[in-house]
Amino acid sequence: MNKCILVVFCLVCCVTSQAQSKHSSSSNFPTYEGRVMCGYQGWFRADGDGSDEGWSHYSDRGALTTTTLHPDLWPDASEYEMTYQTTLTNKDGTPARVFSSIDQSTTDLHFRWMQEYGIDGAFVQRFFGGLRTVDSRKKSRVVLEHAVKSSQKYGRAISVMYDLSGLRDRGEDCSAIIQDWKELVDELKITAQPANNYLYHRGKPLVVIWGLGFPDRGYNIRNIGIEKAINFLKHDPEYGGCSVMLGVPTYFRDLNVDTNPDPYLHQLIKSADIVMPWMVQRFSPLVQFFDETRYEEQVKADIAWCAERHVDYAPCVSAGFSWYNMHNHGKGDNAMLFPLNQIPRQKGRFYWSEISGAIHANAKMLYVAMFDEMDEGTAIFKCSNNPPAGVQLCDYEGMPTDHYLWLTGQAGKMLRGEISFSKQIPLRGEAVRLNHLKNQPGSLVH
Repeated sequence: MNKCILVVFCLVCCVTSQAQSKHSSSSNFPTYEGRVMCGYQGWFRADGDGSDEGWSHYSDRGALTTTTLHPDLWPDASEYEMTYQTTLTNKDGTPARVFSSIDQSTTDLHFRWMQEYGIDGAFVQRFFGGLRTVDSRKKSRVVLEHAVKSSQKYGRAISVMYDLSGLRDRGEDCSAIIQDWKELVDELKITAQPANNYLYHRGKPLVVIWGLGFPDRGYNIRNIGIEKAINFLKHDPEYGGCSVMLGVPTYFRDLNVDTNPDPYLHQLIKSADIVMPWMVQRFSPLVQFFDETRYEEQVKADIAWCAERHVDYAPCVSAGFSWYNMHNHGKGDNAMLFPLNQIPRQKGRFYWSEISGAIHANAKMLYVAMFDEMDEGTAIFKCSNNPPAGVQLCDYEGMPTDHYLWLTGQAGKMLRGEISFSKQIPLRGEAVRLNHLKNQPGSLVH
């Protein structure tokens, strides 16, 4: 009799616990597997956009001039509903214009592009520096609020990525993440929209914490309460029940090169559901054949290591890299450390070598760094081949401004087996031709 009571009590507790969850029980995106997701910064601002942040991320400081320019790519602003005039001029003498990430119309356009090119969605970043107070959390989530609306409108997946950049080591821990997540769930209903497009994994909402194990961070991961945050996200009866992805350095397995040697990182990884190593700037097309093989072997070994620990794995791919303007416009020692176009795109060949290498290594999902990151020259959205005069900027080497959006869509198709695997970068005209032939009556093209 006592055993029966105990069983009934346990069942009631289980049902009660489930009933308390504030997340939708299902999602239109129930798993990360088979999907290509992009990192989304949303941090570009323009003077006059209402944010009171000036030209943030377009300029190092104050006015946007040829000497304060911050990014290494310039946006193709031709499709934006709202743009802002700068003091820079195009080569034809007209004023150069830019978008602001704070505008809903900007986010809408970006998510429309994701839909048009078959990109699954975005991890919208939440930087720790904006999480410390109620006011700063609300101000910093405007882009996320827009992204939730745009994800509904265009049927794209969305997920929150907490970036620990700005976290202080002394007297500060990850409690702000816990409070922010509660507010996003309660006030924004981020995991309970009418059409739930929040990205789930293993059947649970996926939350990302990025920035663990990097030696250049100003905090010790043993002192920031990270276990408390992970346990909350995974086990809290109301706000938890989530899957957790951790962003770590490339060489996390061996705890060397770009990774702190503390084995505590491995303990944290084993408590998570997915690991995503940051691989930007770690591989180069300048040693093409060596690095193509090295990248694929790295991913293959990472997957095996993670499988032994029952953790899933999302390899990071990027189209290129450049840190020239951010670092004093290549002056002095920075000229050698951060040359313009440091990791050349080669018209997409470098990007495709990482995509095909990851898929050939049997990756089940991809993380693209990044959708809109012009600062580091990794952006895949539409950037200009005709940047303003008088500044040093990268461009898309004469390729169409949507070239990398299209390639990213093709990456998703290849990941899911919808097109044949190929290490050779796809030719856009050929893809269109084959698709046309496939749709003809009696076609033998598959």
